[in-house]
Amino acid sequence: MEKKYQIVLKKPLKPDITLMEIHAPLIAKKAKAGQFIILRVDEDGERIPLTIAATDKEKGTVTIIYQKVGKTTLALDELNEGECLHDFVGPLGVPTNIAEMGKKVAVVGGGAGCAIAYPIAKALHEAGVEVDLIAGFRNKDLIILEDEMKEACTNLYMCTDIGDYGFHGFGTDRLKALIEEGNKYDHAVAIGPLLMMKFVCKLTKEYNIPTTISMNPIMVDGTGMCGCCRVTVGGETKFACVDGPDFDGHLVDFDEVIARNNSYKEFETQKKEEYICRLRGKTNA
Repeated sequence: MEKKYQIVLKKPLKPDITLMEIHAPLIAKKAKAGQFIILRVDEDGERIPLTIAATDKEKGTVTIIYQKVGKTTLALDELNEGECLHDFVGPLGVPTNIAEMGKKVAVVGGGAGCAIAYPIAKALHEAGVEVDLIAGFRNKDLIILEDEMKEACTNLYMCTDIGDYGFHGFGTDRLKALIEEGNKYDHAVAIGPLLMMKFVCKLTKEYNIPTTISMNPIMVDGTGMCGCCRVTVGGETKFACVDGPDFDGHLVDFDEVIARNNSYKEFETQKKEEYICRLRGKTNA
């Protein structure tokens, strides 16, 4: 009997970032850039959304990249090749509208958000769009997917906050420099931490560059029923799981989303610490 949602590849990219390929042929066949899945590690686990980083229709696999930041991602990382996820649902969300972004696009990824920026840049590049991909990290040791990103764009601009690799500064600084150098972008895409996306949108608004951002807030059911992923866009309530995850960045109320996300931090930290304590207990047993 074929195993469902089997992990066929597990590859650490950094100490806290892991790539997994999951055997899910139906999802692999349908998925497009910008869409996501919702998974559960076991029947008692919480549902978490993860963007689809890549698919292989021939192998029937879906690639996800996750950062170990909480209880569920730690539990996910305990699984190894050959083991299976309990649930793996998708593709969910509206695909990124590649066709309407024009002929020259700037894609800005921040940190682990580069794993989401990569498939969008790749889809644009494969559609014949000139893509400037700006990838920002805190330092050189945190860089992921550099070789893959080089193949997914026209020009790759690496940035580090402390200047130990590539451009010294934030992705927003590099984007501003490129604009001031005379690059005229038909569209921009920003994916990463909320604060980073907020400032990219603030910059692009000054230059009248339409900007798409990808929202990945707290989600539960993935159908718009629970309301956990609500986002205010242009004064209207939208749901990231069914209306997004892509939205017009110039219309998103970032301050509201940032405040909501911060309200969960204490609870998330507590659950993560409890899980780590249980893991240590098992190790010492």
